[in-house]
Amino acid sequence: MSTRLHNELNLGAYWMPFTANRAYKAKARLLQSAAGMYYRSEDGSDILDAIAGLWCCNAGHCHPRIAAAIARQAAQLDYATAFQMGHPTAFRLAERLASAAPADLNAVFFTNSGSESVDTALKIALAYHHARGEPARTRVVGRERGYHGAGFGGTSVGGIGNNRKAFGPLLPGAVHLPQTYSHEHQAFSRGQPAWGAHLADDLERIVAVHDVSTIAAVIVEPFAGSAGVLPPPIGYLERLREITAAHGILLIFDEVITAFGRLGASFAAERFGVVPDLITTAKGITSGAVPLGAVLVREDIRAAIVESAPAGAIEFFHGYTYSGHPLATAAAMAALDVYEDENLFARARELEGTFENALHGLADRPHVRDIRNVGLAGAVEIEPRAGAPGARGNEAFAAAFERGLLIRTTADTVAISPPLIVSEREIETIASVLGDVLDDIR
Repeated sequence: MSTRLHNELNLGAYWMPFTANRAYKAKARLLQSAAGMYYRSEDGSDILDAIAGLWCCNAGHCHPRIAAAIARQAAQLDYATAFQMGHPTAFRLAERLASAAPADLNAVFFTNSGSESVDTALKIALAYHHARGEPARTRVVGRERGYHGAGFGGTSVGGIGNNRKAFGPLLPGAVHLPQTYSHEHQAFSRGQPAWGAHLADDLERIVAVHDVSTIAAVIVEPFAGSAGVLPPPIGYLERLREITAAHGILLIFDEVITAFGRLGASFAAERFGVVPDLITTAKGITSGAVPLGAVLVREDIRAAIVESAPAGAIEFFHGYTYSGHPLATAAAMAALDVYEDENLFARARELEGTFENALHGLADRPHVRDIRNVGLAGAVEIEPRAGAPGARGNEAFAAAFERGLLIRTTADTVAISPPLIVSEREIETIASVLGDVLDDIR
């Protein structure tokens, strides 16, 4: 960062999220603009974005059609309450999402983020069982190494220790399925690993221990993103669907990362051929341009909640000041137009082989412990340095940025998830720069 900006900015006031604040502020990295596949740093350097902002900018940065839609909406209607009021774009977007959703997931509840979508989905699940006369179904089941946002509900069903340990008992009754990853059986798998479908059967143990009459829902990411890109074993999601359906347990897919093209389809449910009862979304719904999330819900679930309330009464006491915000819904409509008109989901599917080969071409680089991929998402796991877990990951992040590449690291795992507009040449550049970084880490 330049001396000028060091003098202008008070770095201390901003308490940054999921950031090593002291280390960052000792050597700050600032982004001043973006276009397409690239950020531009404060010193004017181009930074190739290999993580789509944060799994979200699927149409690339500052797409002119999305930016224009936001500007038009801001000049026409800046805000409208969603409590007892509405505006046309929210209804149009809900109809469009319902049409794209699998099966009969055609009720849409708007939120502002993935965290809010998860907490909303969990509350819908509880309200559904209550409306059906099974109020004892209050237990929610997550998964080890799962990430479901930073709300109390999402943290409770999430299974990443550092996200949980400082916040007490969280929601009572949350339990966890085992993680799906095994280095012994899955290392260097291409796409979905063959081993691990049987891990879904642990849900039967949970049912036996806690009794099905207490269990409301199971929530999983189709692939675990924040934990380091852990693709589902072949048959795993199918088995979860079978078990939950057999016991009347709602299955929630957390598609905050996977929806809107990351797997070459509108939803992971479509890609894997498994239809849950609820889908949480955010991120790619607006290509990251304005915060927005949505929960897609099976119609009979909504009907059970709505029809159980007296006529004229509020049926579901839940919502947000900014639910269905005009700027956000306008951005989403434009993003969906871009995805369709530029055929970006099909493009992502076509690039999967190139992306997979480029990542797995790094297998012989120093310290590489595993490589995983699914769709246009992948991870290179680095062997931790003895006595300093996470150090190599932090060094890789900093070294990549110095070389003009933005990656994401979780401990010692590098995650790659480029915008869907990425070219084969840019995929090669990502792999080449990352390979140089791996070569230089000690």
